[in-house]
Amino acid sequence: MQVTELPAEGLKRAFQVVVPAASLAERRDARLKKLGAELRLPGFRPGKVPPAVVKARYGQAVAGEVLEESVNEATRQVISDRGLRPALQPKIELVNYSEGADLEYKLDLELLPEIPMPEFAGITLEREKAAPGEAEVDEFLATMRERLAGTEDVAEARPAAKGDVLVCDFEGRLKNEDGSLAEPFQGGTASDMPIEVGGTGFIPGFTEQLEGMSPGEKKDIEVAFPEGYQAAELAGKPAVFAITAKALKTKVLPEVNDEFAKRLGVEDVAALRARVTENLQREYDALSRMKVKRALLDALSERASFTVPEGMVDAEFSQIWQRVEADLKAGNLDDEDKDKDEATLKADYRAIAERRIRLGLLLSEIGRTNNIQVSNDELANAMRTEASRYPGQEKQVIEFFRNNPQAVDGLRAPIFEEKVVDFVLELAQVNEKQVAPKDLTAAAAE
Repeated sequence: MQVTELPAEGLKRAFQVVVPAASLAERRDARLKKLGAELRLPGFRPGKVPPAVVKARYGQAVAGEVLEESVNEATRQVISDRGLRPALQPKIELVNYSEGADLEYKLDLELLPEIPMPEFAGITLEREKAAPGEAEVDEFLATMRERLAGTEDVAEARPAAKGDVLVCDFEGRLKNEDGSLAEPFQGGTASDMPIEVGGTGFIPGFTEQLEGMSPGEKKDIEVAFPEGYQAAELAGKPAVFAITAKALKTKVLPEVNDEFAKRLGVEDVAALRARVTENLQREYDALSRMKVKRALLDALSERASFTVPEGMVDAEFSQIWQRVEADLKAGNLDDEDKDKDEATLKADYRAIAERRIRLGLLLSEIGRTNNIQVSNDELANAMRTEASRYPGQEKQVIEFFRNNPQAVDGLRAPIFEEKVVDFVLELAQVNEKQVAPKDLTAAAAE
């Protein structure tokens, strides 16, 4: 095999590879001979099919197999002999291949860069910690009381107030530009629908306009569907709903007692408060972890200045841009992107793609050089967790992972990343700061 390295450009490498015709012929003849010994054809004794017949019937297919096998083997040897670390699948371009001639092809590949390790001890981070108090537990229980609230009829004759439940019939129609109303649209009609006055779950402005209505009263209310509404045919359009109020109810909140606790699956109020405290603490710890991880990734990104493979950035940008284009068509772009032209958006999201690739390569290199690995037990636990999301189909999900290595890689990647993050956090200077729960949750939301 003859290999000629072509001029390099950045992380890209190119080679002209020539595989001698004699090597190809030897491999092809050996394959045909073996095939002839195994063939069973009418008119010939087993294993006695003449070589000329075998070649006439199967020569082209075998030549194709030998070509592919020779290219793959030669490519692996080129990469191995030079100690190269390809970032992506190499590209092969056949230059010359015909029977009796040498095989000549061009090999293009892009390498992983040399990745210098940052000084982890020089990274200073702040880990915010919060602990739930009585107020946070009370707030959570108040939310649960709302979810488990019942209703009872309002005895006296009075209009609906905010927080009441008004039982209504309604029919919605889109409003045309001339002010006329279209036919009722699908999903816009309901009967005996209990609606909390001023509550959530409906189009903005819908439930607020029910305030002041009394049972037996009819009223038309005008609203506008949000721009990003899930039904594209309704998004951003004005509508009129004809409302008929039929009954008025008030919410009845359950008392926080042992019976309430039992409804939530615990013995008594004390056990309930302890369970809520434990769950809130897990939530706060997860938020704290998320914040310090984000700060760590920002710090690593600032220290990572190596060149990244263009092909990897192209692939990552392509995936991101597909989602952006879908958001553009649906009118769901973030507020900060709405006024940007396409060229600016592409530049911004390509920068995001490059940052992701650079961080991913750095985390991978940290894990590789420090022998951080995902164990089989960790993968098995991840599979079981994923399978538990599909009750009744757990066996099928586990079987899917066993038969799809790429799906398993999808489970391995986040576990690996978390282990690398833990490794770096152990070496970095992390100062803990106690904060109020509301400050932690507000900052995490931002």
